[in-house]
Amino acid sequence: MPRVTSAAVNSARGYGLNSFAPYVPVNYAFQYLVVAGGGGGAQGGGGGAGGYLTATTGTMTLGTTMTVTVGAGGAGNTSGNNSVLSGSGLTTVTSIGGGRAEDNGGSGGGGRYTSGGGNGTVGQGNDGGDGSGSSGDYGNGGGGGAGAAGQTPANSSAGGGNGGVGLSSSITGSAVYRAGGGGGASDGAQGAGGNGGGGIGLRYAGSNAGTANTGGGGGGISGGVASAAGAGGSGVVIARVPTLDWTGTQSNATVTTSGDFTILTFNTSGSFVV
Repeated sequence: MPRVTSAAVNSARGYGLNSFAPYVPVNYAFQYLVVAGGGGGAQGGGGGAGGYLTATTGTMTLGTTMTVTVGAGGAGNTSGNNSVLSGSGLTTVTSIGGGRAEDNGGSGGGGRYTSGGGNGTVGQGNDGGDGSGSSGDYGNGGGGGAGAAGQTPANSSAGGGNGGVGLSSSITGSAVYRAGGGGGASDGAQGAGGNGGGGIGLRYAGSNAGTANTGGGGGGISGGVASAAGAGGSGVVIARVPTLDWTGTQSNATVTTSGDFTILTFNTSGSFVV
């Protein structure tokens, strides 16, 4: 149904009219943020953050359905899953899941002992830090974050490397960091999780998962089995659409507003109609 704006009403009043002037929605562009699931930590290195992509689309045709897939975080010693935004007229946006420790991904996982960290995907994330040795406290690398690489400990007794920092976005109307890397573990000091939901490194298994719906990497553990390390945080997809033009049709989004825009936050997979 046509919508009425205060400007249209005031314009009509200015000409002495008694009826409302309807607002007709127009095709529009929208801003998006797509973050993949973070990689799980392992026995040593922290997990890499999920890939991070944000941009504004070209002008979209009203009535077009956008499909949203939100990637799950990887369990301990497992890489995260991709998040995807797709629809007619939009080049499909795919953020790559974060790498488990030592593996490549949206951001790479941290290296273990003497191994190198995984590689991040160009334009989506950064590399994991390298392991620093197989003696002393066994310092292991931090997972890469969307904003910076994971830390490589200075030597094998320097503790675990910190996870790389994520990136801040104000797409919802408030600045929030997402996609921080997981901290590397050691037998001594533990690596901190990167700002943006990364989990801390721990000596043994504990509460060191990446934060849900941030794409943060899971923290590594020094003792125990790799699968007991911190899981990666699940991803998120957010769309910022003009309130007056949006159709109002969506599935599984949390709907909020910020000024003249409606914010569609998908913590699980769903869809919306432009």
